[in-house]
Amino acid sequence: MLKELVISIQAYFRAHEFIRRHNLWKWILVPGVIYSLMFMTGMWLFWTSSGDFLDWLFRFAGIKSWLDQMQNSLLNYLFITGSIIFRLILLFFYFSLFKYLFLIIGAPVFAYLSEKTESIIEGNDYPVNMFQLMKDIVRGIRLAFRNTLWQTVYTLTILLFSLIPVVGWVSPVIAFLVECYYYGFSMLDYSAERHKLTPSRSIAFISSKKGLAIGNGMVFYLLHLIPIVGWVLAPAYAVVAATLSLYHPNDNP
Repeated sequence: MLKELVISIQAYFRAHEFIRRHNLWKWILVPGVIYSLMFMTGMWLFWTSSGDFLDWLFRFAGIKSWLDQMQNSLLNYLFITGSIIFRLILLFFYFSLFKYLFLIIGAPVFAYLSEKTESIIEGNDYPVNMFQLMKDIVRGIRLAFRNTLWQTVYTLTILLFSLIPVVGWVSPVIAFLVECYYYGFSMLDYSAERHKLTPSRSIAFISSKKGLAIGNGMVFYLLHLIPIVGWVLAPAYAVVAATLSLYHPNDNP
């Protein structure tokens, strides 16, 4: 799995060179700008509402009044730490829903970009197969709904786990890895569909390549640490990098 992680991370550097060499910028910048605007709007809405939600939740559960009565500095420290962790998990959960919404909206561009990347790698300069492209789009949307369901189940479980003092502090790391895996899964599935893998076979194949999926999603999220530029590049770079990661690193597309 470590080797797959390295290959997946290196694929982003290969993706940058690939995009530059083959002048694919219009397929990178247009969806990237749309994504950035949606991301900034969504994050603002989340951050202004999540604090109010937590305040209501702790008042409803009677935790705040209980802490006031106890007047214990250790309990207050655990409560504050738990609140931060809980809010981080909520952020990952929000990001999951936002991510899948964008995957559904951007499915036509992502499916085309993945197919275009593979055609260049294989040296086949042929028009994009519209029938195949439509199948990729429909499958991408169906997969997004499936992954939304499963990731919601996992995230709610992690949320409950995060409420356990001290032990629950590792829950943001678990949530992050789950988030990375499912995003990378969506990117790799575009190639799986073109190679005629059924959804069940694709799930089995990508499950056996967890390192590629986690690595792809990990770099995607780390790019968000670079304001504006990282947000613009992250979605489409992830598509190209996922496609390249399924080819031998020594290939020279």
